[in-house]
Amino acid sequence: MVLVAQELPLMCLMLLLLCRESGVGAQPGQGFTLQQPQPKVTVAAGETLTLNCIASGIAGPGPVMWLKGWGSGNKTVYDQKNEDPSSRVTRAVPESDTDFTILIKNVQPEDMGTYYCVKFVRGSTGEDEVFRRGSGTEVSVQAKPSPPLVSGPEQRARPGQPVPFTCTAGGFFPDKIGVKWFKNSNPLGAQPPQVTEWKMKTYNMSSSAVVTLQKDDVRSQLTCEVTHSTLPAPLPGSYQLSRVLRVPPSIEVRAEPSPAEVNKTVTFTCLVKEFYPAEVSISWLENGTEIKGQNLSRPLELPLGLFELRSRVEVQATEEKNGSTITCTVVHDAQAPASSSAVLLISNPTQGGLSNEFQMDKGGNLRSSLLLLGMGILLEKGLLGGLLFFLFKRMNRKASEMLPYPAPPQFPAPAARSQGLATASSDV
Repeated sequence: MVLVAQELPLMCLMLLLLCRESGVGAQPGQGFTLQQPQPKVTVAAGETLTLNCIASGIAGPGPVMWLKGWGSGNKTVYDQKNEDPSSRVTRAVPESDTDFTILIKNVQPEDMGTYYCVKFVRGSTGEDEVFRRGSGTEVSVQAKPSPPLVSGPEQRARPGQPVPFTCTAGGFFPDKIGVKWFKNSNPLGAQPPQVTEWKMKTYNMSSSAVVTLQKDDVRSQLTCEVTHSTLPAPLPGSYQLSRVLRVPPSIEVRAEPSPAEVNKTVTFTCLVKEFYPAEVSISWLENGTEIKGQNLSRPLELPLGLFELRSRVEVQATEEKNGSTITCTVVHDAQAPASSSAVLLISNPTQGGLSNEFQMDKGGNLRSSLLLLGMGILLEKGLLGGLLFFLFKRMNRKASEMLPYPAPPQFPAPAARSQGLATASSDV
């Protein structure tokens, strides 16, 4: 009996310790709390998100977990029983029995949602059951828009044509965004941006502007500038208008010398001026038949960014080539051919009527020649008229000599005429 009395206090002490370890003698959950002090958290995409959870009080055995969402669609973010060191979700204070704060690295827009810190205990069936749940932390991820991308039409356009351009940016949150357009440093009018919701609760933006191209836009730049709450400064996207501009060349053909002497060499020069882009080819034709020419240099870039090119061909000024048409044909940037022509003129051909020099003279020589020609015609007509008059007179004279001449009439003498008068009077 003495032995039993001595061992009894020791056994009671051991039972008391066992009861305290198993929670016997204390009500499970009495005074147990999970505190989530952050009702809302905003974090920028790519940064590390900190979610705080502090446990206090007594609870039965079971893990603490973090869930994204609540109900059937929830997702386990952190499980105390299955910690993965390689995961981007880790404990801020490892091995702590009260601090269950977690860190989520490289947060993305898809991480937005409401997170709950949950204490589980083992139920009667041996499965873990929810014991306590925190008040939840709503997480918003501010995502920067992607760099603006400016796009234009696939085909080039001529100066004076209106051309539409589009600016796009995506993956941003929240949805409020601003867009401005500039041509060089000059603002352009544009429609308000069209914002559409994209996957994972982010947004895309599209904005359009129309630009009327000018001949000197080779060095011009179009800029789309985006402003957003996540950006410390406007984010630009640019587009070089030279990518869509086509300036057709002007073409001029010159002949030197003109007119030329027989059997001399005439140089025809084709001036292809102020075109863009630089892709151009030149061919020469003589009365429709191709002849070989020579480009004097590669396309030369002008100060405004346009190009010019010169080509030439040499033709022998033979008499049979007088009046031949020499044509310069230009194909620019795979477009329809354009051409310009000049005529080969010879100054003193031995055949073919009046000389080309006479035909091309527009000054006093032409007037003098015409005057002399007129005087010659008048003189010729005067001589012809005189000759005809002389022949007419001569013919009249010969005709008169051939006809018989009539006898002159007989008139009475004056005395007899008086006597006759007197006789007549007496008879009366």
